[in-house]
Amino acid sequence: MKIDLPSHQKAEALESIQRYLSEEIEVDISEMQAEFLFDFFQKELAPLAYNQGIKDAQKFLILKSEDLGGTCFEEGLTYWKNSKNKFGRIRRKPGD
Repeated sequence: MKIDLPSHQKAEALESIQRYLSEEIEVDISEMQAEFLFDFFQKELAPLAYNQGIKDAQKFLILKSEDLGGTCFEEGLTYWKNSKNKFGRIRRKPGD
């Protein structure tokens, strides 16, 4: 799966590759060589990170959905529990 980056991000990535190789490995490469290396990383390694991101997101959503009842629970039939009639007694709903 090819990831299309905006042109400014790709340019920054190419500059970063060139700088990394120059400063860390002491190898100077052209912009074209940096682009070949970028394309290689994008085709060969980026899918690994992408797939891991999908797995992490899926795990997160599964955990959240398993706790949906606890997170989104609202007590029902509470009107009579919280209201008092004019004599100060709690009025029960019919049938209680």
